[in-house]
Amino acid sequence: MRLDWFVPAPAAHSAALARALGIERTVDRPVVALSFDDGPHARGTPAVLEALAAAGARATFFLVGEQVAARPALARAIADAGHEIALHGYRHVLLLRRRVRSLATDLDRAVAAIEDATQRTPTLYRAPYGVFSSGALALARARGLTPMLWSRWGRDWERRATPPSIARRATRSLRPGDVVLLHDSDAYSSAGSWARTAAALPSVLAAIGALGVPADAITQST
Repeated sequence: MRLDWFVPAPAAHSAALARALGIERTVDRPVVALSFDDGPHARGTPAVLEALAAAGARATFFLVGEQVAARPALARAIADAGHEIALHGYRHVLLLRRRVRSLATDLDRAVAAIEDATQRTPTLYRAPYGVFSSGALALARARGLTPMLWSRWGRDWERRATPPSIARRATRSLRPGDVVLLHDSDAYSSAGSWARTAAALPSVLAAIGALGVPADAITQST
């Protein structure tokens, strides 16, 4: 692999690099965009959907194909509730280790599983762990997918995370246009992390409300 293969990898931690590479991290609307990775999950997804419904909020769910294949009804429930369906790959594997041909097969499987379960075709793509390779970026764009990262996160996957720490990190210096990363699944993180995220979500939603803007999904108007 060429050295430039690894150039996009730190973009999740560098707004300047993401901007230079044309990777979206924010939305150009007066909202805070909530996003959830790694689902659907048998317990985490319903808990998050319930909290969102109680607040009248919308979000974007970056679904993992193997999880959709295991729980298609939950993927459909996300779509039926009016949330945006996005792509997180079929297997949650670091892209720096995947050649373009392997990733192409992975994306095909993921899109097929998501379309079959939700009747939606995802147009937003977030790489596992938020780590893109140059090959992955080129492939995603060739397929009409918009690469998407985030500008705020709750670090809710960590074993030591608590609902207060998640809410505090996710809303620190929060402003309209931010994209917040959370997880509705513990399939690839510490056991039970989804429960801490669900418990933190009302506080996150309250902080968004305090800004005077809605919690909404990411849209292609980014």
